[in-house]
Amino acid sequence: MSFHSYQFPGATLQLFAAAEKTLAQIPPAFGLEATVAVNPYLGQAGESRLQAATRLARVAGARTTAPREAIAQWLEAGRLTQQDISTAAIEAGLDPDQVRKALHAPSPAYRPDPTLADLAAKETGQDWPALIADRVGLWAGGHFDKGQALWPAPEGAAFKAWRAFALRDLTPGLHGLRGFCAFAASLPTDARATFAELTGRLGLSTEAAPLYLHRLAMSLGGWAQYARGLGWADGLKGERNALAFEMLVIRLAWEVALLECFRDRLSAPWTRALKDHAAPLNPSLDLRIDLALQEAADRAEERALAETLAAADERTGAQAPDIQAVFCIDVRSEPFRRALEAADPGVQTRGFAGFFGLPIAHRGLASDQRDARAPVLLETGVESQVAVSDKADQAARIARRATRAWGRFKLAAVSSFAFVEAAGPLYLGKLFGSAMAQETAPTPEPVPALDLPSDERIALAGRVLQAMSLTSDFAPLVLIAGHGAHVTNAPHASALQCGACGGHAGDVNARLLAELLNDPVVRKGLSRSGIAIPPETRFLAGLHDTVSDELRLFEDGTAAVPRAHLAQLQTALAKAGQIARTARAQALPRAGSGADLPRRGKDWSELRPEWGLAGCRTFIVAPRARSRGCDLGGRAFLHDYDWRQDAGFSTLELILTAPAVVTSWIALQYNGSATAPEVFGAGNKLLHNVVGGIGVFEGNGGDLRVGLPMQSMHDGERLRHDPLRLSVVVAAPTEAITDVLERHPQLKALFDNGWLSLQAMDDAGRITARYQNGSWVERDQPPQIRAA
Repeated sequence: MSFHSYQFPGATLQLFAAAEKTLAQIPPAFGLEATVAVNPYLGQAGESRLQAATRLARVAGARTTAPREAIAQWLEAGRLTQQDISTAAIEAGLDPDQVRKALHAPSPAYRPDPTLADLAAKETGQDWPALIADRVGLWAGGHFDKGQALWPAPEGAAFKAWRAFALRDLTPGLHGLRGFCAFAASLPTDARATFAELTGRLGLSTEAAPLYLHRLAMSLGGWAQYARGLGWADGLKGERNALAFEMLVIRLAWEVALLECFRDRLSAPWTRALKDHAAPLNPSLDLRIDLALQEAADRAEERALAETLAAADERTGAQAPDIQAVFCIDVRSEPFRRALEAADPGVQTRGFAGFFGLPIAHRGLASDQRDARAPVLLETGVESQVAVSDKADQAARIARRATRAWGRFKLAAVSSFAFVEAAGPLYLGKLFGSAMAQETAPTPEPVPALDLPSDERIALAGRVLQAMSLTSDFAPLVLIAGHGAHVTNAPHASALQCGACGGHAGDVNARLLAELLNDPVVRKGLSRSGIAIPPETRFLAGLHDTVSDELRLFEDGTAAVPRAHLAQLQTALAKAGQIARTARAQALPRAGSGADLPRRGKDWSELRPEWGLAGCRTFIVAPRARSRGCDLGGRAFLHDYDWRQDAGFSTLELILTAPAVVTSWIALQYNGSATAPEVFGAGNKLLHNVVGGIGVFEGNGGDLRVGLPMQSMHDGERLRHDPLRLSVVVAAPTEAITDVLERHPQLKALFDNGWLSLQAMDDAGRITARYQNGSWVERDQPPQIRAA
């Protein structure tokens, strides 16, 4: 924001600063085309979990911890012990008996500090927060529309557009908010001037502003987060926008309108509310107990993980594998990798971030849009596109235009009724086929291509292999396996795709890397830098469908693979798919023996085609031998790493600052959707309606719902994701890990403040030390007692 055009008094400038700080605490959200996981506590990462829990309870009424009932069930099942609870209580400065007693009491409800809309609802009996959500949602759905609306809203700044809408919106007046249109007309057209005027009318003090403005922003639900996401994307390009600020001003306008309409009834409660908002963030006893119980559960889970990994000491893979298979670190790859290793001991699997080190902006067939196939934390520095002739591209464009035109004709105001009358019955067969899961799998696009000079291709390939810790001992066949989820009728489909590929499937990246590493020019260049790929080694791309657990090889690369090795791989993949499907079906409702899994993604009526990344709780950075043979239950991200091959620990730094952060975002998004679904979840899939092509309403209007739908978290009887802290386990010297943390304060804060745990693994695969309060302590060392 820039304030150079206006001269504001010092107190108002402080309110502007409070607004900017508030907006930095709102997590970004992205559109449905790339619904990548976002840490809902991103703005609180610099605070301790206790401080953040206190803040979010006051500004949103949100829980940040597992319900006490769940932890009590874990205690009964033996997942944690009474000693775990006592230890966590002592560390938090609490009485262990008091914490144990509270465990069997209902989870407390946290009520946010009131807005003027809340106060007006209490005084008048009219649900003003719901009305505001409805009217803001109606306007915002059109303003931010990305092609869904047949009649798009006029372009322009958000606040000006809303003001023009509000001038003609009679609904608030009909519900008792007299003079709302005139009030909107009286506001300045500049959002900054309006902010200064509105905060003045509210009598907002600099002491009350931080929590009150944060409360207002949270009351906007997903609209504030979506605006923040657009600002986040611009920030990556070195640009700034004022969208989130203008959304906050819009919400402020509703507050002042209510105050001025019902001043005689709201003045006294508003004066008291301002004092509440100015009160310091002091955690209640209930909050402190909840955080201690969560800490006990987290530590118990870390202990269970250490015991599981200790059993892998003697389980080493084949010394000279026939086949190496590189999978994404995604937790859904872990059971398939385990099944593949069991199906054929001659297969060695490895884990690497699913964009395979290629941060590309990809232009698909017949498209001018470039999709970021990389983590949102990275800028896309490489461009790729489908390698087809201009004639083929033009033909595909014409076909797609015809499809779009036909779709618009069916929906247009003039033709829609006539279309349904005349042609509707013809669609019964298609509708029946969709309900019966008769959809066919999408045909893969033609081969993608990187447009890079040979020296840049060689350098890129070298960086990828170094990051994979795969610079020698190549097998005759190396599979590069991306992953994706073939689903239909699923607005949140991109949330099931590869997060490392920006919410897209990993096919493009896998095919590009295989092509790159098969290039003779690239291999010759790599050999000069000490990476000698044997002439007989072939790289082959494939795509793991996480719904069906089928891994399809791309045929454009199979011709050059020796028949014996190709047959061995195909046989092993078929066996592994069957093993993985049988195991996974036990956790999915109505999945039977697993043979039915492929049809779930094609069935338009299926609410749970798969569980996605539910259950994720561990990120292991180590050679596969340290975890091979361990059943990690599809809950672990596995990244291969050999610190002895990492001169200067640059690869370790890359892993901890990119994949580790992305996995923490995923785990924390699932945790937020599980513990506070009303704030950080997307609601019920059965009630979803897509709005603007960017998100969903739960019903026909209101807040934009972000996060994960209920059916992605819950099976109808219990949560399928246990909200536990992500454990990051690194097989490297503690000094090297500490050096990385010291160079990256924001990363260090995630561990220092308890959002993630960090543990070190020794050469025997044992977890020997954990990072705590800025230093390393031996595992199971007595807790450090904190002041009450």
